Amino acid sequence: MSPLVSARSDVGRVRTSNQDSGYAGQFFFVVADGMGGHAGGDVASGIAVRDLAALDRRFSSVAEARAALVAQLKTINEKLSHVVDSNPELAGLGTTVSGMVRVGDRFVVAHIGDSRIYRLSNGELTQVTADHTFVQQLIDAGRITEAEAKDHPRRSVLMRVLGDVDDDPSIDTTDLPAIPGERWLLCSDGLTGVLDDANVRDMLAADSAPETVSARLVDRALNGGGPDNITVIVVDVGGEDGEARADFVGSAASKRKLPAVRTGETGSSPRPKTRSVPVSTSELPLPTNASESRPAAAPERRVLSARGRRRLRAGIIAVVVLAILVVAAVWGYSWTQTRFYLGANGPHVAVFQGIPVTLGGLALSQVYLDSDVLVSSLPAYERTQVTQSISYDNVSDAVTALNRITGE
Repeated sequence: MSPLVSARSDVGRVRTSNQDSGYAGQFFFVVADGMGGHAGGDVASGIAVRDLAALDRRFSSVAEARAALVAQLKTINEKLSHVVDSNPELAGLGTTVSGMVRVGDRFVVAHIGDSRIYRLSNGELTQVTADHTFVQQLIDAGRITEAEAKDHPRRSVLMRVLGDVDDDPSIDTTDLPAIPGERWLLCSDGLTGVLDDANVRDMLAADSAPETVSARLVDRALNGGGPDNITVIVVDVGGEDGEARADFVGSAASKRKLPAVRTGETGSSPRPKTRSVPVSTSELPLPTNASESRPAAAPERRVLSARGRRRLRAGIIAVVVLAILVVAAVWGYSWTQTRFYLGANGPHVAVFQGIPVTLGGLALSQVYLDSDVLVSSLPAYERTQVTQSISYDNVSDAVTALNRITGE
């Protein structure tokens, strides 16, 4: 491996399998964090990273590299659905992907999920990618703080992911300068779930080779409990492109044969996604001899699918519409109670409050003032006023009309 790049992956102290995958090449670097029971996570991340490694080549422009990254990620997303067609036991598999390709003096970044890419420049650490998580949305909306997010019960809910979840996932892309002397880090949340940004910055800022720094990062996460798989790639930017290499770590480096897509399936329409509700990160059991003192596994991550988001939006819209209808109904009924009219209460003339309408069995008026005057005893004109329920703007006018009719 070039002294300018180092890639490492560790299963951690709790998980029974490594569902992370990573690749460090000459031009391309990527970390993927898989999810899904029955080994679906390592299959998803392994397929994604191995297919993405084909992008480890020279690109003529940033635009060409960006288009290639997005197209490859979309193809992988469809491929994962076809894998589930052939292997139903892998239903619900998915993976995050955070990768970057060097094009001359720039890095082109593509990202989905909650793995991260950091950039250390002049001692300042910047998170290049944005987590596609529920708690990050709450932070962005100002509803919770970064500190509160650490212990939030929904901190492991993903809003975007590749796999058997979303037909057309949205991929974040950007491009940034690749400045000699900078240090970049790609990592899964097994690192950032244990180390905060300050610790990450201090370790990246150490005057040590990437190989040493990557080892220290993984060791520190393990010493912090290692509740999840840990994958890191440390890249030091030199003046020229790095040496030719192809280093796979994690599931992508395993000798296990990844499931193949049936002949002729690629490019055909896969069946609908199997999960329309959150997908768990891992359903694999802990070892039966696990000690009570061992750290608890990281909380299962879940991803809200496109169908789930549509249902959520539809539910919110329905609640809003219902609330508007309720408010309108309350306001409408209140308005009817400002109206008065003369009408017949049985055989007698009476003043009614409201309007002479019944909706769904509910009368929108009631007797306000009764009288002893018989409707049948009124002259034709006054009787017409009563039978046609002439409306008045206020109770005073209605009572005046009643007194006039009754001769009081």
